[in-house]
Amino acid sequence: MLEFEGYRRPDGQVGTRNYVGVFSTVVCANEVAEDIARQVDGAVSFTHHQGCCQTPVDLKRVNEVLIGLGGNPNLAAVLLVSLGCESTAVAEVVAGIAKTGKRVETIAIQEHGGAARTRAEGTLIVQDMVAEASSQKSERFPISELVLGMKCGSSDTTQGLSATPVIGVASDRIVAAGGTTILGEITEFIGAEHIVARHAETPEIGKQILALVERMENRAKAVGCDMRGGQPTGGNIKGGLSTIEEKSLGAIAKAGTAPIRAVYEYGVRPQVKGLVVMDSPGREPEILTGLAAAGCNVIAFATGRGAPQGFPFVPVVKLTGNALTWERMRDHMDMSVAGVIDGTESIPQAGERLLERIVEVASGARTRSEITGYTRAMDIYVTGPVI
Repeated sequence: MLEFEGYRRPDGQVGTRNYVGVFSTVVCANEVAEDIARQVDGAVSFTHHQGCCQTPVDLKRVNEVLIGLGGNPNLAAVLLVSLGCESTAVAEVVAGIAKTGKRVETIAIQEHGGAARTRAEGTLIVQDMVAEASSQKSERFPISELVLGMKCGSSDTTQGLSATPVIGVASDRIVAAGGTTILGEITEFIGAEHIVARHAETPEIGKQILALVERMENRAKAVGCDMRGGQPTGGNIKGGLSTIEEKSLGAIAKAGTAPIRAVYEYGVRPQVKGLVVMDSPGREPEILTGLAAAGCNVIAFATGRGAPQGFPFVPVVKLTGNALTWERMRDHMDMSVAGVIDGTESIPQAGERLLERIVEVASGARTRSEITGYTRAMDIYVTGPVI
């Protein structure tokens, strides 16, 4: 039985990392949150561009996502850095994170008299949190405790033939062992949504999947245009993909063959084991945040041309089936499955190798994005205007 080294949290979740998180509660506090985390080894920051001058539906989303991120099992404790006048419900976020049983504190820039004093006080708090976290010992857990997020980006023609179906094999293995995998990127169901719906465990779940796609299409139409020019992206087209349907057929291969057991809104933690779908766009800053808020403790990311983004506190395993990308973007890639393209490796073989790599990373092996620090450009998915 495959096992990994992880950290059991008070609410029962298992983390693959043992960081202290420093979150901004509003865009205006980003610099201070980053500065505090940068000064303490073992701390990581999460910043975004939301939290004020938004519609109530988006502010509710921000609150819920910050709670979800704070509850992610890869964090042992959380410091919230507030400006002091934002629309984010800071007390509600504190209470939501505290329900997981982990330590959470808040510090406000306006109350402490500016950025310098807040940085100094926040740094002392986070140092204490890291000291506490460092005393927790890792334990061995079965892969049924993995919650795998699945993503693809900077796609080309090799991706749907190699890297995404390889993720599908790893997903099937984790699901078969009793774990959870999360499929997002609803934009990249379009044109293939009927195939995804056939994966559904029940007809009702299939209808929910189709409804998510219709809603995503309507969001684009609401501004007076369709998705052409935005999806496929310019990079996708340069990589040989001609239509959103072609892109979608490759993207949905990440789902493997397991039945889809539930559909969730953006950033919502699954209440069932197995393969589930989460509403999200395809862009990295927003979907990676959504997967982390949903409780993913590791993410597998297929890329054709070489997307470099990781996430601050969830390790992101990058794989590519493009031999040229593996050569040129080696600093950002964790695994090559180019053998699937040249015929020297089968998709099942590559899938088993990916699963082994995921287990290694879950046990503490650092990904390229962690090593390079390419993890900071994150954001929260919102649907309304800044007002």
